[in-house]
Amino acid sequence: MHQPWDVHVLPSAPGRTFLITGGNAGIGYFVAEQLAATGARIVLGSRDPRKAEAAMTSIRSYVPGARLHHLPLDLAEPASLKSAVDAWDIDRLDAVVHNAGIALDDPPRRENRHGHELMFATNHLGHFALTGWLAPLLAAAPAGRVVTVGSFAARSERLDPADLQCAHDYRPKRAYGRSKLAQMIFGFELDRRLRAVGSPVRSVVAHPGGALDALTPSRPPVRSRSVGERLRGLPAGLLVQGKDAGAWPLVRAVLDPDVHGGQLWGPGVFGLRGRPRLEPVPPHMADPAVAARLWAASCDLVGVDPGLGLT
Repeated sequence: MHQPWDVHVLPSAPGRTFLITGGNAGIGYFVAEQLAATGARIVLGSRDPRKAEAAMTSIRSYVPGARLHHLPLDLAEPASLKSAVDAWDIDRLDAVVHNAGIALDDPPRRENRHGHELMFATNHLGHFALTGWLAPLLAAAPAGRVVTVGSFAARSERLDPADLQCAHDYRPKRAYGRSKLAQMIFGFELDRRLRAVGSPVRSVVAHPGGALDALTPSRPPVRSRSVGERLRGLPAGLLVQGKDAGAWPLVRAVLDPDVHGGQLWGPGVFGLRGRPRLEPVPPHMADPAVAARLWAASCDLVGVDPGLGLT
């Protein structure tokens, strides 16, 4: 029998390679830092090499000898991802954490250069396309995993298959929640399709709960937290947590041998804070009809094969 999962004593993973998109900041940074302590090779997917270098400097100060690399990735431009992966000198990938994302607070709707709404393009379409380009590397690993990072905000949203990019009645918070919902629906549908073709790769969905900067430990030069910010965040600590703890469900989804494809992992206290636990999948995230329409639309928007390299 396996020992109870301990977020502070992770299993060793020498010889394995993990890619974290957006691993240079926020929750992605702490996923990278925690996984680095297992002895695995950690690859930070980031479009900004200076931010990636700052993150690697910080991680090495906490994990001496950490094996760290940077892979240039711009999730906001899905068409750029194939060339980035093609230039990557690696023969297998044990797990990818689809973490990178943006949230826009300003009311005007923004688009990337291909005319895709920016949050939907970055949070969902970029990861959808990236999965296809990484599929051969994941299949080459003994037990590859795709960990898609969702959000508590997705629970109250519903996808409109006729308006996936929120072209009508655009509201930033709703558009963000729907982009994260699209990610989660994709993660569950991906696992169904992997099972259908007999692939050894598993697709897992995880979310960080409520994770605030004010409750997150400083990691200079990545980010420093002022005393005032820390004090202002203390009352919220009764309900939510820092981004270091928000990383725990994601890390468990990567490492725990008892985690299976199609599962949803999140914090144990009301899904907002605490140690990771298995959660039931909400029905609106597991609707195969909605997932099929999202999958087909995503293939059309980024120009990838509907099989997504899974066979």
